[in-house]
Amino acid sequence: MQYEFKNKKITVMGLGLFGGGVGVAQFLAKQGARVTVTDLRNASELSPSLKQLEGLPISYKLGGHDEEDFINADMVIVNPAVPKNSKFIQIARNNRVQVDTEINIFFKLCPAPIIGITGSNGKSTTTTLTGKILQETPRMTWVGGNIGKSLLGCLDEMKPADIVVLELSSFQLEELNHTKKSPHLSVVTNISPNHLDRHTNMDEYIQAKKAIILHQGSEDYAILNYDDPELRRWKNDCNGHVLWYSAKQALANGAFIKSNDLVISVNSQNTAIPCVSSVKISGTHNLQNVLAAACAAYLAGARKQHIEKAITTFTGLEHRLEFVREVHGVKYYNDSKATTPKSAIAAITAFTAQVILIAGGYDKGSSFGEFAGACAQHTNAVILIGKTAGKIHELILEKKGKKETPSVCLQKTLEEAFRQATAMAKTGDVVLLSPACASYDMFLNYEERGRKFKDMVQAL
Repeated sequence: MQYEFKNKKITVMGLGLFGGGVGVAQFLAKQGARVTVTDLRNASELSPSLKQLEGLPISYKLGGHDEEDFINADMVIVNPAVPKNSKFIQIARNNRVQVDTEINIFFKLCPAPIIGITGSNGKSTTTTLTGKILQETPRMTWVGGNIGKSLLGCLDEMKPADIVVLELSSFQLEELNHTKKSPHLSVVTNISPNHLDRHTNMDEYIQAKKAIILHQGSEDYAILNYDDPELRRWKNDCNGHVLWYSAKQALANGAFIKSNDLVISVNSQNTAIPCVSSVKISGTHNLQNVLAAACAAYLAGARKQHIEKAITTFTGLEHRLEFVREVHGVKYYNDSKATTPKSAIAAITAFTAQVILIAGGYDKGSSFGEFAGACAQHTNAVILIGKTAGKIHELILEKKGKKETPSVCLQKTLEEAFRQATAMAKTGDVVLLSPACASYDMFLNYEERGRKFKDMVQAL
């Protein structure tokens, strides 16, 4: 496979800590490009990522950006975390420097068909599960993207007969839209307000997500969640085949639940898989994720036995409604990945036990009205932390009215919130970390927040 990166001066803007910047920097350096990595964070903050680049011929400008790297470059690769109104991107464009992303390069060079998965919530679980089902088949399967693994380094090993499963964020899709490319098979789990600190408004966010279907051809497939009112409106924007999935009703074309059967209906042919009672991940939202993954994998060649084996052995992902431990009859769950009100509502309503909730964090511009209503109805106590604590506190008090429960408290740190939750919990209760917010005001990312919670549970 030939690449056009040899001896090119390429600036990678935003190394980050989630793998995208690392993957593209490794790939470009190995292709013979002259790579400069620049990030606003300093070397000690970026040490886990820098460790992975040791020994490669890369220059670094850390703790800030230098205009020179955006003027005298052949190409600038922008990490999804970089705001699109950054003056440095504008400097590059003003100097006719090509601006691109890791995902765009991957789409351009990938020899295999791609299953792209996006949504406001559930995309990591759906991506992982789709990959696990396809790994049960003889077909070579690659899983990566926004889930934290760049697949650029695997391109040389990929064959046209393989299949690639990619998680795609709104930022990645917004950039992919410029290339007029969409995946062969696109899955959208749901749409709810998210990243409104970065997207100007909800319409812009929806348009970014829609890029996953806009450039599909007549032979391509869109798999959409019928239970989501916004996605039902997308049908007329789809150029290829549309399949729906629903955890609430039977459908003529797609995937649904019938008693204990997961049913996949394609071209008037039904495949029933008796496995619903054996699904190990809790909540209606996770049943939707299972349906989406099963439908996507089926279209990519998976059959009944592959689907059944993968979905009945899958125990979920770290930080996604993850059962940590039971102590004195109290169950502790880490749902730190719930960075939106919608995902936290799904977690709260997944339990029949009394829930003591720890929530709050960085404000992404989300509306917390519906979340506060779910807290008022489905929790026994809510302990709030972070920048959004005051705002959520007022909303819950408003929603619960004269009811005694939930009791609502504010704490300064996760440690204090955890101590209070543990002191309040009785046998049979659930202590749930499901913040409904990002973690940036107190932690590096949701993973650090989730690990801190789990460490405290293990220390009980």
